[in-house]
Amino acid sequence: MRDCVFCAIAAGEAPAVIVREWPDALAVRPRSGGVHPGHVFVLPRVHVEDAGTDPEVTATVMRRAAELMAGHPAVNLITSKGEAATQSVFHLHLHVHVVPRHEGDRLPLPWTPQHTARATAARNGENR
Repeated sequence: MRDCVFCAIAAGEAPAVIVREWPDALAVRPRSGGVHPGHVFVLPRVHVEDAGTDPEVTATVMRRAAELMAGHPAVNLITSKGEAATQSVFHLHLHVHVVPRHEGDRLPLPWTPQHTARATAARNGENR
């Protein structure tokens, strides 16, 4: 797909730190380094706009993400569909994020007590 950064990565036309490759998908380290050590995203080699577009491609990416998850005792598996759900790149934002976790890591995902505590502290002017 023209102008899709993930298609460019899959085609080898854009730089990326590739952690693992399969015939149908790639595991890539986010350019920012990710939100936590070991954070990667899994993206399909074909362009699909979001996780609801092609269930077969979505299932393939989930299977590849599950292979990566097997090596960690705790992991968040995150995807989004649509801007309101924080999708920012419209290439199967089932580019699925695999984020290894450990007890007490303080990563504040939006639906967790850590996030609520951090938001409350910020509103109260506290540093956490």
